[in-house]
Amino acid sequence: AYIKANAELYCKLGVPFVMGTTGGDQQLLYKSVQDSNNYALISPQMGKQVVAFLAAMETIAEQFPGAFSGYRLEVLESHQAGKLDTSGTAKAVIACFEKLGAVFDMDRMVKIRDPEQQLYMVGVPEEHIEGHAFHLYHLTSPDDSVSFEFQHNVCGRSIYAEGSVDAAVFLYKKVQSMDPKRIYNMIDVLQEGDMR
Repeated sequence: AYIKANAELYCKLGVPFVMGTTGGDQQLLYKSVQDSNNYALISPQMGKQVVAFLAAMETIAEQFPGAFSGYRLEVLESHQAGKLDTSGTAKAVIACFEKLGAVFDMDRMVKIRDPEQQLYMVGVPEEHIEGHAFHLYHLTSPDDSVSFEFQHNVCGRSIYAEGSVDAAVFLYKKVQSMDPKRIYNMIDVLQEGDMR
């Protein structure tokens, strides 16, 4: 509810904003911005490098559909205990692998939220138990003769803060130039290439 309320307030006041969220009604969020003619950058993931990885996966899935036909996908994701939902990034990467033909059962995703398991099973450094995102995607061929692994591990939250700062600078420039486009995401920031 606070996502919608914050966006509506910013739009009512005409305050451009950056919002990193996977929550709320995304269509309603975008509609609020469009109706107000306000500027906003809205993204489910603020980590630039993670966004770049996800964009690369989407490109691969579009250009080589079926390349991993029949491969089994296993996914392990570990986040701090306070994160109750499944990672939006993991869901997006899984969707790419499914377009590539991999077989995956969402009920078999391994979601680790227990600090003991995070320390000893996943290898999360103790100082980052309260703020991390470790993802492992493992693909195995139907005959078990070939396997691929993709992994991205984030310790702390600085990657998201850095991305948010770049997003704010990017949006400021768009407002200053009175760009006709009003709603952006982190892909736009990456494509601009002006990152700190």
